[in-house]
Amino acid sequence: MHFKELAVYEKMPDQVKISHEELERDGFCQNPFFECFVAEVPEENTSKVGPTVFLEDLYVMPEFRGNGFGKGLLCKVAKVGKEKQCVRLQLSVLDWNTPSRDFYAAKGAQDLTDSEGWHFIRFDGQNLDNLANEAPKD
Repeated sequence: MHFKELAVYEKMPDQVKISHEELERDGFCQNPFFECFVAEVPEENTSKVGPTVFLEDLYVMPEFRGNGFGKGLLCKVAKVGKEKQCVRLQLSVLDWNTPSRDFYAAKGAQDLTDSEGWHFIRFDGQNLDNLANEAPKD
C-alpha cells in the first residue's frame, strides 16, 4: 500500500510516522501488533444494533482512477462485512476531499457530521500516555 502517497494526497505528509516495512512487520508477523478488545456482557444486555466494519483508507493512485477500482474495492469491503453480519460500513473523509465525499454519496453514504453531529477524535502524546497509565491492571 502506498500510505505515504495517501498522506500526501490528504495534505498530511508529516503525519506518516511508520514505514511500510514496520507496518508489514507489525501487522503480519506471528504475534501481530493489531488487536481488538471486546468487553462481553450478558445476552440480555447486548446491543441489537449489530457489528460495524470500519474502512480506514480507500486510495486509488491517480493513474488508475476512473476505471472502477475504487468502486470495486468499496463493494468488496461491503461484501465481506455483510458476510460477517455487519450492519453498517463506516469511514472518515477529510472535509476538503469533495471528490471522495461525492463518490461515497453517489453510492448512498450518509454524512453523519451533518445528520448526527459525529466528530473524529484523537488522543496522542502526553494525553495518550495519561490514558495508558490509567488502564486497569490485568
